[in-house]
Amino acid sequence: MSEAPFSWPHALTTLLEGRDLGERDTALAMTEIMEGAATPVQIAGFVVALRAKGESAPEIAGLVHTMRSYSQTVPVTGELLDTCGTGGDRSGTFNVSTAAAIVCAGAGVRVAKHGNRAASSRCGSADVLEALGVRIDLPPEGVASCIDTAGIGFCFAPVFHPAMRHAAEPRRELGISTIFNFLGPLTNPAGARNQAIGVADPRKLDVMVEVLGHLGSSHVVAFHGHGGLDELATSGPSEVVELVGGDIRRWTLDPAELGLASAPPGILAGGSAAENARVIGDVLDGAPGPKRDIVLLNAAAGLAAGGAAPNMVEGLAGAADSVDSGRASLALERLIECSTSFSG
Repeated sequence: MSEAPFSWPHALTTLLEGRDLGERDTALAMTEIMEGAATPVQIAGFVVALRAKGESAPEIAGLVHTMRSYSQTVPVTGELLDTCGTGGDRSGTFNVSTAAAIVCAGAGVRVAKHGNRAASSRCGSADVLEALGVRIDLPPEGVASCIDTAGIGFCFAPVFHPAMRHAAEPRRELGISTIFNFLGPLTNPAGARNQAIGVADPRKLDVMVEVLGHLGSSHVVAFHGHGGLDELATSGPSEVVELVGGDIRRWTLDPAELGLASAPPGILAGGSAAENARVIGDVLDGAPGPKRDIVLLNAAAGLAAGGAAPNMVEGLAGAADSVDSGRASLALERLIECSTSFSG
């Protein structure tokens, strides 16, 4: 017997009744979205109903496989790290994961940073990198060139996932974290297999790591920070789920055990793209304080995921050396030069 054709009323009713759609129907729903066949109301209803029910691993896998099939890819080989998090924590912190990516590049880890402009915050990774002087809209070949010459490249989501433009308006108007926030870390255009991922919803930690394992990721450090941050926090313990070679372990990271002073999230508040760019510039220039601490802590997770540190203690030391030696700042300078000089 052939399976019933996809329909939005059936999909939405299933979700509203608290039942899983499964991989097939979420893949078909995503195809409708990617093709521009779904209306803004259908898209909004779908992602809100999914969030209310709770997204299952097969449902997320269906969305990811479809999104990847419509995406462009970066022509680059070798091990890569991404620090793309889910966003959506509503905390208003500056762009910690973007700064951490630069620090990791300075430490010698090749980085393919996936990101976008702000959707539910004031300043996204693309916004702050642009304010720092980086050309953000490079084509695949340009990103590959930056990774090869600067050790870091930026994959601007609209360039690599053009079909997602059909979901841009509903996502912006909803203004809340939805499954679209979680697709970024799962669809890196360069195929990064090592990831340090901040997750705003602690209920999604396990399912994110499970899906990444099925997708072939090698080393993933996923975390939910104290106070609801989608970063490793310095204000208190963070929940961590780590995937290494197919094995998953769960642990708690207490920044005090690493010698980091406690800092309330308010001290880490960001602002406009220009303001956040100044903060990152100060951190890369070696300015001490809580903003440096949280960047180094998150970079330590990236160095662990990227294979440059065996644990968080050595990762923290490696991140500090990247900044204090000037190599992190140099990595940013090289990214700016490479991206702005690319002629494509």
